[in-house]
Amino acid sequence: MSVIAETTGRAGRTRRRAGRGAGVHAADAGAVVRLGMTGGAYKPLSERDMRRIHGTALDVLERIGIADPMPEVRDLALAKGCRMDGRGRLRFPRALVEDAIAGAARNFTFHARDPRHDIEMRGSRVHFMNGSDAVSVLDFATGRYRPSTIIDVYDVVRLSDCLEHVHLVFPMLTATDLDDIFEHGISRLYALLSGTEKFLRTIFFDASHMAGAAALCDMVAGGEGAFRKRPFASITTCPVVSPLRFGDDQSAVSIEAARLGFPVSVAIAPQAGATAPAALAGTLVQTIAEALAGLIQVNLAVPGHPVIFGLVPFISDLRTGAFSGSGGEQALVSAAAAQMSNFYDLPATVSAGMTDSKLPDNQAGYEKGVTAALVGAAGGNIISQAAGMQASLMGVSFEALVIDNEMLGSVLRAVRGIEVTDASLSFDVIAEAALGPGHYLGSAQTLELMETEYLYPRLGDRRSAGEWEEDGATDIRERARERARELLRAHYPDYIDPGLDEKIRELFPIRIPREAMRADCGRW
Repeated sequence: MSVIAETTGRAGRTRRRAGRGAGVHAADAGAVVRLGMTGGAYKPLSERDMRRIHGTALDVLERIGIADPMPEVRDLALAKGCRMDGRGRLRFPRALVEDAIAGAARNFTFHARDPRHDIEMRGSRVHFMNGSDAVSVLDFATGRYRPSTIIDVYDVVRLSDCLEHVHLVFPMLTATDLDDIFEHGISRLYALLSGTEKFLRTIFFDASHMAGAAALCDMVAGGEGAFRKRPFASITTCPVVSPLRFGDDQSAVSIEAARLGFPVSVAIAPQAGATAPAALAGTLVQTIAEALAGLIQVNLAVPGHPVIFGLVPFISDLRTGAFSGSGGEQALVSAAAAQMSNFYDLPATVSAGMTDSKLPDNQAGYEKGVTAALVGAAGGNIISQAAGMQASLMGVSFEALVIDNEMLGSVLRAVRGIEVTDASLSFDVIAEAALGPGHYLGSAQTLELMETEYLYPRLGDRRSAGEWEEDGATDIRERARERARELLRAHYPDYIDPGLDEKIRELFPIRIPREAMRADCGRW
């Protein structure tokens, strides 16, 4: 015990902890986990299960069809061999669907404005996206929820920019203080462009607004046509209203976005027991049929365009019919959705990291951790709603964003798995320790792997109870709140040149005041 005590005493721990201080955490993490770790080890469905789900989804498209196609989509589909039935439903022959799957874009790159954040959309590589489209914020000052504003959108974007395990950035919040939907959409896009250089994803609600979005992206990219050469933002649309009906507005946005060069994420989000069958297999069947319809719709208009297969089935609490973002059922159906996207070899979005809890508490921790871990292990390409979301996707918490970022690092470490090599099997290391000091604490292998094999928490507390009490006995939410405040006070990025920013504000109704985008604004 004396040797171990000498090696691992408090002074030694303190020195090592100082060497891994907060300022180097992101670099340390990069040595242990990285963007695009390969998942796929967890397989809730057998090969036969997947083929049966696929076959039934094709039956749905061929024998039930999708209602209410736009005239343009209907005409393009009929020319390819689809037919309209007596109920006005567009039916898709199996051969056409299989051809569409075979011809869909795959193995492409999401080009971030900073190439360090480029995302390779291939295989079962895993990436996390921060959130959904909530309408409220858990306020630091009051501890209560309040309606979200466009300033909150800017704040969650720049906070997400600091979080190393948030690989794609979504605006997360509806700006409830903006009534005009073009002002809303363009101001949220501006918040993304000014707050991060990671790959972006956002939403627009009217196809006529997409030209303005493309023009803004062109200005930031360097001039007319520059964005199309290296698109750094994608558009999420919900073109199918479950069950099995096209939605005109979002279908039109999908097609217009594709024509302007935006990668399109077709998000299909039926709710098991409400807008999809209560049977999870049936929910998967309907989700896949609707997602295939959305993919085909875009590719009829713009053949071969990058489309993200958005399989985001949700769960109902069948006691009330209310949406639930948590539980084993959500983890299972989302992991199965990731597995099905890998079955098709199509880049996909799936959901995990949601919670029904209103606070970043124990309930939130277990609900988020279970879903994120299983879906990451299943190889979801883009795992959305993964950080910061609370209250069944209705709220966002700044402190939850930083807690969840740490949780996602642990998930990625598990996704990385165990490398088995001659060196890692460690026969010689075992022999040296067993025949020598009787421990591995000072071995060359231990020191070598300390920062490349092990990921250390910043917010999670591994100290003894006595040390924790001496240091104020804080809980993780308190530590996360302080960490979020530190980042929000300091990180006001200048990703848009001031002269260009002035021109953007002359051309577009940007509703984020310049004075709110400076460290001396006094908000934090």
